[in-house]
Amino acid sequence: MRKTRHVLSKPTSFPATLTPTPTTPKKAPSHSPRSTQTNSHDQGNANPSETHFISLIHASKTTQQLQQLHAQIVRHNLHSNSRVITQFVSSCSLLKNISYALSIFRQFDHPNLFIFNVLIRGLAENAYFMSSISYFVYMLRLNIQPDRLTYPFVLKSIVALCERGLGEVVHGRILKMGLEFDSFVRVSLVDMYVKLELLGRALQLFDESTERNKLASILLWNVVINGCCKAGELRKAMELFEAMPERNVGSWNSLINGLMTDRQVDRAMELFDHMLEKNVVSWTTMLTGLVHNGRQEKALDMFSNMLVEGVRPNDLTIVSALSACAKTGALEAGVRIHNYISSNGFKLNRAIGTALVDMYAKCGHIDSASRIFGETKEKDLRTWTVMVWGWAIHGHVEHALQCFDKMKLAGVKPDEVVFLAVLTACAHAGRVEQGLYFFERMRLNYSIEPTMKHYAVIVDLYGRAGQLDEALSFVQSMPLEPDFVIWGALFCACRAHKNIEMAEFASEKLMLLEPKHPGNYVFLSNIYAGTGRWEDVERVRISMKDRGVDKDPGWSYIEVEGRLHSFGAGDYAHERAEEIYQKLAEMTKSARERGYLPETEWVLHNIEEEEKEDALGSHSEKLALAFGLISTAPGMGIRIVKNLRVCGDCHSMMKYVSKMSPREIVLRDIKRFHLFKDGTCSCQDFW
Repeated sequence: MRKTRHVLSKPTSFPATLTPTPTTPKKAPSHSPRSTQTNSHDQGNANPSETHFISLIHASKTTQQLQQLHAQIVRHNLHSNSRVITQFVSSCSLLKNISYALSIFRQFDHPNLFIFNVLIRGLAENAYFMSSISYFVYMLRLNIQPDRLTYPFVLKSIVALCERGLGEVVHGRILKMGLEFDSFVRVSLVDMYVKLELLGRALQLFDESTERNKLASILLWNVVINGCCKAGELRKAMELFEAMPERNVGSWNSLINGLMTDRQVDRAMELFDHMLEKNVVSWTTMLTGLVHNGRQEKALDMFSNMLVEGVRPNDLTIVSALSACAKTGALEAGVRIHNYISSNGFKLNRAIGTALVDMYAKCGHIDSASRIFGETKEKDLRTWTVMVWGWAIHGHVEHALQCFDKMKLAGVKPDEVVFLAVLTACAHAGRVEQGLYFFERMRLNYSIEPTMKHYAVIVDLYGRAGQLDEALSFVQSMPLEPDFVIWGALFCACRAHKNIEMAEFASEKLMLLEPKHPGNYVFLSNIYAGTGRWEDVERVRISMKDRGVDKDPGWSYIEVEGRLHSFGAGDYAHERAEEIYQKLAEMTKSARERGYLPETEWVLHNIEEEEKEDALGSHSEKLALAFGLISTAPGMGIRIVKNLRVCGDCHSMMKYVSKMSPREIVLRDIKRFHLFKDGTCSCQDFW
């Protein structure tokens, strides 16, 4: 629900009779509907002075211009002219100066239907929803009857306030006035019931409509199709779509959005391809849906095609395209989008600024992220949070904490998400005491109750520092019942420090909570493999197979010359697979000559040592690295994105390659960034 603004005029309640007493304007004369609508200022042709001032009102671009004009209106004795004042209130609302609009309204001696309509509309469109309802009630108290232009904005305010009961009451008044078959009012009623999640009532009104087969009612069809999509009634939405006498681009957009939400991506793409007319909303709906469904490569292709077709993206399109870049580490594509933004008149507003910071941070260019952050003048909590997260995942704890302090100095109140970023920064740097300090400050200073994620980071904080007993004590003293994530964090710490006894204990908890989750089986197998307990490894693997549990496949992305390439473990699908494996063999041989030894404990099966090394050699991040080496110029940096945590052997190999090349290798795994340079990693082998 949209957040409402400060209430300027608030009724005490919403009884069924719709007769609350709002804070009333200064003038409150009793007018009958007849007297208010036959005001002398509204009859006959407008005089030249009227017309002149109304045109000046429409031409005003600022509140200051309106104020100067207001003085002239008073001088010319037009301050009681209904047409002039109605247009004046409307212009104040368009300039988002609601206080000024209300002050003009309150000084008007003869409020009528027209001025009430523009005021109620202005309040609703500026998110003063309670005040919009309040003045609607005041209008009724003056016996001024609403018309077809009043109700749509009253219904919009009811939706924003989630007042189902009031919606029913207003619907009743509409029926009494015989306005239920007005197309404007009916669409607003159906839209209200859709947004209040009363789809049955919306469909009933739709079925009762006598104008369903007329072209003018396409909007009504679109609203009800959109409602079905949002309610998950895709079959009904498609039935309505097929039955439409005529469709417009909005009809297609609504159904495509519903299919994307329901993860029917291929069906949505098929529908999109059949559209004869596409607008920016069509392209944006597709692009956003592809990003949300994990089809990042296709989303970036869609964005490129959109530009080729000559369709100008809007802010949401840009944000979605940058999100696709962030998720895949596609820096070159992100830079191209940034250049497009700069050269095509887009403002660096909060949404675009935040998306750019996020893209650069997640693509490994934290300095660029910091620069954009500084250039973004309008920062909200999300903007600050993204920057703190960026510093945190890059291992720059001091920058993360400084950014957090600046955020508080700027008057932005922290929430649970930014505290999670701060705790993560401390965990990645092994700063136990500092992390515990912020954990306490979150509760004591800001009254933010820790969620399961916060507790998991503290467990991780202890675990990374090797304080396993403290981690277990913390888990056992939690006020919340530990979930899979909590025990998983302890389990990972046990694996890193080879504490088999505690790992088995944590594993038992994991098995009880989620017996079909592959993570606990894989981690436990790794622990047993690391100590040579191969019978236990096979026992776990057999149990995994018997229960039908599949390990999440690992994949890695690398961007070369603006094109994304993806690799799976043991992948031979790439067009240059033969060259990649040759380079991998050469890379491994050179690393061995410099002291590299494959860490075969990362292989889960009790097989011959040579076979273990082969299994390690085909991990997706190594294939991506080999491809990067053969596809880029010597000395050029390589960026890889991995969907899982990087294994210890691949981590070791990348340190050697960064020294042999020499190159900077940036690897982003599910936990953090690793910058390999001159044989070392920025994580200091602490991940």
